Amino acid sequence: MNALRALAPDGRLLFGTRMVRLFAYGFLSVVLALYLAQLGLNERQIGALLTWTLAGDAAVSLWITTLADRTGRKRMLIVGTGLMIFAGAAFALTHNIVVLTLAAIVGTISPSGGEVGPFLSIEQAALPQTAPDEHRTQVFAWYNLVGSFSTALGALCGGALSQALQSAGQTPLDSYRVVVAGYALLGVALALLFSRLSPAAEVTAAPRRADTVMGLHRSRNTVLKLAGLFMVDAFAGGLVVQSLIAYWFYVRYGVQPALLGGIFFGANIFAGLSALAAARVARRIGLVNTMVWTHIPSNILLILVPLMPNLPLAIAVLLARFSISQMDVPTRQSYIMAVVDPDERSAAAGVSSIARTAASAMAPVVTGALMGASLFSLPFFLAGGLKLVYDVSLWQSFRALKPPEEHRP
Repeated sequence: MNALRALAPDGRLLFGTRMVRLFAYGFLSVVLALYLAQLGLNERQIGALLTWTLAGDAAVSLWITTLADRTGRKRMLIVGTGLMIFAGAAFALTHNIVVLTLAAIVGTISPSGGEVGPFLSIEQAALPQTAPDEHRTQVFAWYNLVGSFSTALGALCGGALSQALQSAGQTPLDSYRVVVAGYALLGVALALLFSRLSPAAEVTAAPRRADTVMGLHRSRNTVLKLAGLFMVDAFAGGLVVQSLIAYWFYVRYGVQPALLGGIFFGANIFAGLSALAAARVARRIGLVNTMVWTHIPSNILLILVPLMPNLPLAIAVLLARFSISQMDVPTRQSYIMAVVDPDERSAAAGVSSIARTAASAMAPVVTGALMGASLFSLPFFLAGGLKLVYDVSLWQSFRALKPPEEHRP
């Protein structure tokens, strides 16, 4: 709790914006694939649309994050919320696949319930300015905890609301459309919060170095190598985004929206607690070791989910997986901020985040094709296997590059 007490007002506000945003993402993600199916899209089309969504998010993030430090972080965060509102409104008002695809490319939609768009990169760069360095990893741990709890609550509310509306006589399509419209309204609330950020959240001006490319100089090779590895992990994660896992449970076991919301409420609660535990583990074994050695068993559990013989066991294994799945997230964020120079932080956060988003964008179309071919369980096996490759490669490449706080005098 000392890390939270040390936060400046802008830091607390950034925690609030993350809570609203992740609630909105979770709120929509549980019903997104079901909504698209009700609109008449098949599995291949759903996968392709989600891929275009993530690809568009990557392109928008590249544009916004590279401008943020020059034109103002607050200003570009508000632009991002405008794209979020646009996407939610477009998805609610049309069933034309061409218009949906254009909205998916230009707007901000989260199929996974996790971070997409430019928000995380800019907030991640601003957060270290709102608390002392010794609290950096703890701040990111709490930041991820509140995000996971918000996603969990959003998933629970999205599933419960759509189920309640159907019980009251609305069609599944209309009930899901209400959730999509709610997503757009939450974007409005997010814009109002971002408007309250102070000038202290902006980047500190520094002389531009001649060797700077895309905002990176000394740490460029390190960041690009990390980004390449993160792309493997993100592509694997994109194969099993929350919307597609929800759809898998619906097809495999006939799970209804209210129970889907409950499943992902529990999953994200466990994920949030795992993120909070990460800071304590990292103090003992280091950031890189925490990123790797907690991730490996999580990926083995992911592979086991479709091998379970019944719904309760499948849910239990999924929840066990989420209970350790996010321990690498705050440690990864803290590690990136620690091994780059302060004036590279926005760029490093942006490059790594965009690399992850771009890689994950290519994955749902693969999952959609596999599901369309009745290979519903194969995405779990591919995702778990690729993530294990990432874990081993990360440890081999970066175990010797330690953040400042891990160097012994």
